[in-house]
Amino acid sequence: MANHKSALKRARQNIKRNLRNNSLTSALRTALKAFSKKIESKDVKNGQEDLSKVHQSIDKAVSKGILHKNAAARKKSRAALALKKVGAA
Repeated sequence: MANHKSALKRARQNIKRNLRNNSLTSALRTALKAFSKKIESKDVKNGQEDLSKVHQSIDKAVSKGILHKNAAARKKSRAALALKKVGAA
């Protein structure tokens, strides 16, 4: 455990960050799963709404440093492509 004042503060900060990161990561996963279910059921109309939620969650994760910007771009692109494939089919 930390022994001096600055190390104790750093430990407190790490706990707060960990909770925030876990929360945002969980929200991102939930949004992706909801979107995947809409894609599997070929629900294009509601899929479009979920796509915007997925994009918001991804952007928030990037702004908080949880997800790398290139990984975010890849996820957004794949989600949009999946919705497009369902709409075309």
